[in-house]
Amino acid sequence: MDTTQISKVMDWLWSFGNITSMDAIEMFGATRLSAIIYSLRHHYGYNIITKREKTRNRYGNNVNYARYYLVKENKNGNN
Repeated sequence: MDTTQISKVMDWLWSFGNITSMDAIEMFGATRLSAIIYSLRHHYGYNIITKREKTRNRYGNNVNYARYYLVKENKNGNN
């Protein structure tokens, strides 16, 4: 996996708090966001939660996708 993409996704999460696959594709060319999130969680120890969302695509079909949120802890270790 490209560590540059991992760094870019992490920087985005720190700056904006959440990201979707479409965001990652459009901004970083990262087509496997779930793999990057897995790595950030399990190899780097970040607390990232997944929330499922629904919308309609450009053809009017219902679609489901994930939005990933970085849980930032304060200095006391609390959210």
